[in-house]
Amino acid sequence: MLSTRGVTAKVAAAEPQPARRGGRPSREQAVLLGDRILDVAADLFLTEGYGATSIEAVAQRAAISKRTFYHRFPDKAALFDAVLRRIIQGIRPPPDVPVFEGDDLSEVLHRLARLAVRASIAPITLALTRLMLTEAQRFPELAAIVAREGSRGDAVRQITALLERETCAGRLAIDRPVFAAEQFLALLMTVPQRRALGLGTPMTGAELDLWADDCVNLFLNGCRYWQAGDESSPTPRAYSGL
Repeated sequence: MLSTRGVTAKVAAAEPQPARRGGRPSREQAVLLGDRILDVAADLFLTEGYGATSIEAVAQRAAISKRTFYHRFPDKAALFDAVLRRIIQGIRPPPDVPVFEGDDLSEVLHRLARLAVRASIAPITLALTRLMLTEAQRFPELAAIVAREGSRGDAVRQITALLERETCAGRLAIDRPVFAAEQFLALLMTVPQRRALGLGTPMTGAELDLWADDCVNLFLNGCRYWQAGDESSPTPRAYSGL
């Protein structure tokens, strides 16, 4: 099944569900039903495309009525929103992993980099990236949903906070920490993801670790060079939305 638990075989035709006696479903039944709908929707969205996936197809594959569907989701965009949030939750590190904790900026960024570079090439992430590349222009609401729910914005905010902390402590002198955080993530994830998508040879696990470490070292060395106060160095512009 193609879901947030991993991209494997497609969802098979749903088996008939046992008849339920009258009354409201239990909380456990409601959760299982919600999981089944999201599993089916994730598979259809990521394999067939957003445009080709209809509410009727989701309802049929999940063995539910359209009335049951609309009781949970007002439209297809809301369903995609729920699927995306589930995908993001599935690729995020567990809550007990202290990704951004620690006083040593280098140590924090090295830990973050190794996790982020692998998350960027996870099968479910690649499938979502392919979907956005092919469908976002036709369906701009997809881009809006990803921008609102995506994990990249959270990562930028967290990295920005780290850089601001270092600046306040006098260890760095970055006047545009959001710009720097954006550049760090682009440096880290663009090439591994492009290669994983078929634009080159995919990196091995050892190559990914080396890439992550080299990106952190390059980024920190660049920050230190900027801190040196070379007045001939151009000042980056403030970009809209950063």
